[in-house]
Order: sequence, then structure tokens, then C-alpha cells
Amino acid sequence: MRGVAAGLAAAALLVACGGSGGGQPAGSTMVTMTEFKFDPSTVSVSHGKVVFWLVNSGTTQHDLAIRDSTGKTIATSELVSAGDQKEFDVNDIAAGTYTFYCSQPGHEASGMKGTLTVT
Repeated sequence: MRGVAAGLAAAALLVACGGSGGGQPAGSTMVTMTEFKFDPSTVSVSHGKVVFWLVNSGTTQHDLAIRDSTGKTIATSELVSAGDQKEFDVNDIAAGTYTFYCSQPGHEASGMKGTLTVT
């Protein structure tokens, strides 16, 4: 019984200390957001599920939205607060060329956009 209790205590400690991650997921594509640009501004990925790791190095909230060639937005991340980072998963994206941009008012017009090529 003590062994089970000790094991549970150790597991709780690992969870409390963030022992299972918090960093960039393996196989993800990192995109850094600042005012008013993405780095890199040109991204190439394989079709299917795409995982982005969004890092906001700016001083205001940003997101990453993806628009297809018809002008339709197909996916938008959650807002990422200044200094934060977030995983953004896009399921089943088809091959093609897309525009990614920040959907916050005025950000895209200020140059916060890029090109996503899916092969």
C-alpha cells in the first residue's frame, strides 16, 4: 500500500512541476509573432495534420489564421498573449498555397502575413 501511495505522490509531483512537457512539440513548425510580422514569413509543410508552435515575442496579442486561394479562412488559432506560446493544430490541410495572417484588427494591413505552401 505504501508503494502505491509513494507512486501517486511522485506522479503528482511530476505533474505539479510540469514534468511532462510544455515546450515545442516534436515535429511542429515554430512561428514567432511580433509587431507586425511572422518569422518565418514563408513556411512549407506536408499535407495532412500540421502542428504549429506559435511564440508571441511581441507586446500585444496575436493569432495565426490560414486563408485559402478563394479567400476563405480555413483555420484560426486561439489568441496568444504577449510572451506566451501555444500549439495550433490544423487537421487535414490539402496541398496548395495559402496565406497566413494575424486576424487582429489592422495587423494584416500592417504587414503581418505570410505564405504557407502545403505539398
